[in-house]
Amino acid sequence: MKLREATEKMAGRSPHLDPALAESDVTRFVIDSREAGAGSVFFALSQPEYANNGFNGDFADSTEYVPAALAAGATAAVVRDERFTEHSGALEGLKGQLIFSDDVIASLQSLAHQVYREWNRPVVAITGSAGKTTAKELTAHVLSAAGLRVLRNKKNYNNGLGHPLTVLELAADRSFQMAVLEMGMSTPLNEIERLCRITPPDVSVVLNVMPVHIEYLGTIEGIAAAKAEIVEGMKEGGTAVLNADDERVAAMAALSKGHVITFGIANEADIRAEEIEFSGFGNTQFKLITPAGEAQVAFPLNGKHNVMNALAAAAVGHIFGMGPADIAGAFATVSAPGQRGEIIEYKAGFRVINDSYNSNPDALVSMAETLVAGSRPEERKIVVAGEMLELGTGAVEMHRDAGQRIGPLGVDVLIGVRGLAEHIVAGAELVGIKNARFAADSEAAGEMLAEMITAGDVVLVKGSRGVKTERVIEKLDERFERS
Repeated sequence: MKLREATEKMAGRSPHLDPALAESDVTRFVIDSREAGAGSVFFALSQPEYANNGFNGDFADSTEYVPAALAAGATAAVVRDERFTEHSGALEGLKGQLIFSDDVIASLQSLAHQVYREWNRPVVAITGSAGKTTAKELTAHVLSAAGLRVLRNKKNYNNGLGHPLTVLELAADRSFQMAVLEMGMSTPLNEIERLCRITPPDVSVVLNVMPVHIEYLGTIEGIAAAKAEIVEGMKEGGTAVLNADDERVAAMAALSKGHVITFGIANEADIRAEEIEFSGFGNTQFKLITPAGEAQVAFPLNGKHNVMNALAAAAVGHIFGMGPADIAGAFATVSAPGQRGEIIEYKAGFRVINDSYNSNPDALVSMAETLVAGSRPEERKIVVAGEMLELGTGAVEMHRDAGQRIGPLGVDVLIGVRGLAEHIVAGAELVGIKNARFAADSEAAGEMLAEMITAGDVVLVKGSRGVKTERVIEKLDERFERS
């Protein structure tokens, strides 16, 4: 793409742009000046853009990094008009490489939308209170097994910045045949609606509605309404893929502009899992039932929540013409995304399930069930459970309830990590876990675990990036060697 074309697509203004530069090729678009280089355009974000585009909080003004980005080889930078005025001393001599915008984030998103329109191939959009990234990876894996070249978000780039940056990978490579994109939200500011305007989904997948981000959304109904934007924002004649076991998600069928396909375990659904058996870590079997037939699945991920993620992916595969045997074959070769149920073996003779990316009460209990079911009777079962964030006014009760639900499962040791996790400990003690402890932070929890762990132990580390429970694993790695 020529810089001139990019400027037009983002509705930018370039009165001083060097004419020769306008005809140069640009293939990368960055918001971090440290990632700038040849062929890139640096978008200098500032607080007004964040406030105008559904981001909570105070953010740094990156206009000051424009000179560094250009010095690193960026072809041009996009700046907000009044920010240029404020930084004119540093930027005046660089006007030949500047594109001006009323709203830099809006320009980034407009550019992504125009690139998407020219590409014009199917988009699968996935949302849910939990499991988005795993479901996205499973879905992309299934479709790739069908021979399709699939664009997907890196990591969890699922917001108003990560989403357009993912789409803009198409500027350098338009050979992708399909996109699988997760869409996240954490505020009542119509974040998913905004993402759908960038890439209207052909298929909209809703995994679940849970009390995550409830402190910002206020009620579980508010969360459901925010998630439903992905169904409301899909194309006419598209397909909504909905969790039949979640009544709030199932009710979104009324919003569909086209077809509806359901998935589930407990309730009647188009795509179902039956005869689920869990015979050890990394070894789940179930019968996949689809409108096109059945197939036996050997699935390397654990937990009911991951079976549900697999069913969502299977539904998308079915929509795009894959048979149950092909879908089952794809599932056999998946692996857990980093920090989402990965199994770590240590030479000292213990095992750790690292599920440190995110947490909520249902997922915590599900993974504790997985820990117990996958362990031998003689193995000591240890749960390290981080504080769960953004649960709103009911957070104390939700933490205590999670501890009470874990208590009867057969867990031998529970370590609660930080803040409200003391109520997980209290709940577990109420129902009989004698060895329940509290650690002030993840480093303290890691030290505590490293002191007690021994051969034959099986450990679940379940938490979130906000609580930094990955540091528990880091503390183990300081003392013990992995197999």
